[in-house]
Formats: sequence, structure tokens, C-alpha cells
Amino acid sequence: MDLSTMSSLLLQGYATSLQIFAITLVGAIPLGVPIALGRLSRIRPLSLLCQLFISIMRGTPLMLQMFAVFFVPYYMFGVQTGPGYMFVAVMLAFVVNYAAYFAEIYRSGIQSMPQGQYEAAEVLGYSKGQTFLRIILPQVVKRILPSMGNEVVTLVKDTSLAFSIGLAEMFTSARALVASQRTMVPFVLAAVIYWITCLLIELVMRRVEKRMGYYHD
Repeated sequence: MDLSTMSSLLLQGYATSLQIFAITLVGAIPLGVPIALGRLSRIRPLSLLCQLFISIMRGTPLMLQMFAVFFVPYYMFGVQTGPGYMFVAVMLAFVVNYAAYFAEIYRSGIQSMPQGQYEAAEVLGYSKGQTFLRIILPQVVKRILPSMGNEVVTLVKDTSLAFSIGLAEMFTSARALVASQRTMVPFVLAAVIYWITCLLIELVMRRVEKRMGYYHD
């Protein structure tokens, strides 16, 4: 098999990897917000529940979480799932897992804000909602961008874990090609594609950070 054919097969798997990446971000970034707010809530049971959720999601392997989502419907409820459920299971596990990580990033950003800013806003007549949206949130976004960028880069590489329940993303394609063609070239090509993707994300994040005032010419 020539190099162009290998590349074509890898890119087909890469399309699935990009789907996992995009859907995870679209689902996990907003889902992390109510989890973070629940974690910061003064309602003790809600705060403890969110803490427990975050602890479990961050303290257990993502691969194990995928297995749980994939097998629980059958072994606990007797529900038969078809081949299409593989993608659904992967997405559920990825979104919930990354929402927990993003929630902790949001929480740390919110708690890093000086209490004096809340007090000053109150003196100026801002409501709690106005204070958060107009004063706190823009600063929090700037502070958490580097950490968010790190998680997004990690997500690119974590898409390879989908192979564990049989979803054919790029790493699965590379592994199949290595086994059938008896060459390490597919792994090298996959590594280059992952690296270029992460590099592009880093460049975009740096540009966003620069626009938001992290760097000055």
C-alpha cells in the first residue's frame, strides 16, 4: 500500500476524531458552567453533590467511564444497544468528563477574583448579576484561557481513547494499517497529524490571548 492510500485512510479516521473533538467542546464548555456554579453554591447538598461528581470524573480514567456508559444499559437494564451506540457512548463519556475539568477551571477563575471588586461594584449600584456579567466574567475568561487551552490540546490526544470500545477514529485506523502492512509509517503519519492539530490550536489560543491583552507589543 502506497503512502497516499495510507494517508487517505488515516484522514477518514481523523474526520471521526474531529467529530469527537468538536462535539465534546460544544457540550462540555457550557455544561461546565452550572457544575462550577453548583460547586460554589452556598446550598451545601448541591455543593457537595457537584464536588463528588467532579471528584469521580477527574479521579477515574476516561476509558473506564466510556466502558461504563457503553455497558451499563445492557448489564444493568437489559437494554440491547446497536453498533451506532458506540459513538453515542463515546460522546456521553467525553462530554461529561471534560465538563468536570472545565468546571474546576471556571471555579478557580471565579475564586481568584479579589473580593474588593464585588464590594466596589455593590457600592456603584450593580446587582449581583450585573457584577458577574459585566465585571467578573470578562476577567475570569482572560484568566482561564491558558488552562482551557491546555485542556483543549489534551482533548485532541484523548480522542484516541475511543478505540477502546471499537470506534474507528484515527488511532484505530493507524493501528489496523500497522498490523496489515507491517510498517510503522501509519503511526508516524498519525503522530504528525496529531501534532499539527495541537500546534494549530496553540497558535489560535495564543492569538486569542494576545487580543485579550495577555501580551503587549
